[in-house]
Amino acid sequence: MCGIVGYVGPRVSERALDVVMEGLARLEYRGYDSAGVALVDHGHVATAKRAGKLANLRHAIEEHALPEAATAIGHTRWATHGGPTDENAHPHRGGTDGKLALIHNGIIENFHALKSELIEAGVDFRSETDTEVAAHLLARAYDETGDLTEAMRLVVNRLEGAFTLLAVHADEPDKVVASRRNSPLVIGMGDGENFLGSDVAAFIGHTRHAVEMGQDQVVTITPESVQVIGFDGTPAEGKPFEVTWDAAAAEKGGYPTFMEKEIHEQPHAVADTLLGRTDAEGKLTLDEVRISEEDLRNIDRIVIVACGTAAYAGMVAQYAIEHWARIQCEVELAHEFRYRDPVLTPSTLIVSISQSGETMDTLMAVKHARAMGAKTVSICNTHGATIPRESDAVLYTHAGPEIAVASTKAFLAQITACYILGLYLAQLHGGSEARNAAEVMRQLQEIPEKITDLLGRMERVREIARFMADTRSVLFLGRHVGYPVAMEGALKLKELAYIHAEGFAAGELKHGPIALIEPGQPVFIVVPSPESPHSLHDKVVSNIQEIRARGARTLVIAEDGDESVVPFADEVVYVPKAWWMLDPLLTVVPLQVFACELATAKGLDVDQPRNLAKSVTVE
Repeated sequence: MCGIVGYVGPRVSERALDVVMEGLARLEYRGYDSAGVALVDHGHVATAKRAGKLANLRHAIEEHALPEAATAIGHTRWATHGGPTDENAHPHRGGTDGKLALIHNGIIENFHALKSELIEAGVDFRSETDTEVAAHLLARAYDETGDLTEAMRLVVNRLEGAFTLLAVHADEPDKVVASRRNSPLVIGMGDGENFLGSDVAAFIGHTRHAVEMGQDQVVTITPESVQVIGFDGTPAEGKPFEVTWDAAAAEKGGYPTFMEKEIHEQPHAVADTLLGRTDAEGKLTLDEVRISEEDLRNIDRIVIVACGTAAYAGMVAQYAIEHWARIQCEVELAHEFRYRDPVLTPSTLIVSISQSGETMDTLMAVKHARAMGAKTVSICNTHGATIPRESDAVLYTHAGPEIAVASTKAFLAQITACYILGLYLAQLHGGSEARNAAEVMRQLQEIPEKITDLLGRMERVREIARFMADTRSVLFLGRHVGYPVAMEGALKLKELAYIHAEGFAAGELKHGPIALIEPGQPVFIVVPSPESPHSLHDKVVSNIQEIRARGARTLVIAEDGDESVVPFADEVVYVPKAWWMLDPLLTVVPLQVFACELATAKGLDVDQPRNLAKSVTVE
């Protein structure tokens, strides 16, 4: 998730570079692999950019000083199109005269078609990025209009996807023009100076007066003014607000912990992972999957390899892939996979799941599978990581960097990517589920808004967590896709609060675990939708009655409108209705919030739990 900073101040000031570099430093929490700045100086645009950390950029500027300037933009990039290199780093210049510079957060879905158009017109490209396409389009539009704001408005109406764009032009030295669609941008209001940022952390050291931009808007800032218009050119007004926290909290974006922040980023993680996966007719097109369609049609067995939270995402995927693609699917813990001498053939597909792409157990499983002749697909959140490089193909999630050790938004992005893969395989194999794929994708597109709705309902969950801060054991039950959600809920509690927690398939109760039930024992039950198949809803309601009769404290997660659970629940947490196969993207959220809040109530560090690392790079 890129970091963006824009600044316009007094013409006599050399403040611009300092403000932008400070803002980029405050945005380092977002994660990045390159950084760059552009400054407007006396009819010229000067740029500096380097792959790697911000220190590399600072060193480059120390060696080759940039001119004093009052206008600047800065960027930290997390690679999507094109690897993390100096050339792919932002800003990108547009036009033949190099007078325009542009930075970008997001993904431009139709950049292939736009790039082809520009190449036919004789434009030479220096990078592999979708961003450079926007830079050249903007430069051409400026040549036609002579106005950077109008040029931006014309260009954004041609772009598809999610983006925040910031641009400067040498011929308009006291102006930064920006736009946003499905990507964050906020305005900072100063005295004789104004700011732009991915979030208020970018300028919190200079002002707490901010303005929230709406969807599909263009903003132009000068030292003395802020003008906002819609993509259609009509005047608009942003929503002003006062930042209530200080600069010390800026790297967490105003949230008390990275985990809390990442829980609230989950709507974007799901939405961004869905971006660019379908064509104009709604057909799935996975450009990243470089295995031929013929080879994928010949797949007769899928093995998902992963560890921890990623393995639970794989368990959800197992239900979905078998249901949609009708291909045998199983889930293996990566650290056990190769040691049991698995039977693999060229018609076996190995799907590895890893947020970092560096998990050693998973990497070795992938290498073993390839050596045995199986096809391999990596689901990963980190471009350029080892596991994608070692795999035949990759399906990237776009959750942005996840800093908290206990995974939240990466988990939802992994499930989303697995759903996409399952639907793609169904599409290749044909049949009724292939015809339904477009409808499922439509319903998936609705999930981010439902997660946002759900996050607004969590106060009671937080109260329950604080009340239970002294609890020593919590059990979790689920059926079908609710089973891995139950295990993920237990894992979060173990990771963060250091208390005993276990997740069970609810049908296993009478086969042993019901012996653990005693008066007062807290049990979370993930209830399937009443519309789920095989009468699973009624079976789980019966399980609630069984443990309630033995004194359990029942904490029920159910679909909006499901009143049948009320007589048997001590607490009911309702989640928005969704198609039953997509429920994990919603039902896990209250369990994440519960674990985070309970650990916080105990005074524990939820971002860096004891004994744990974000990426396990040893076997």
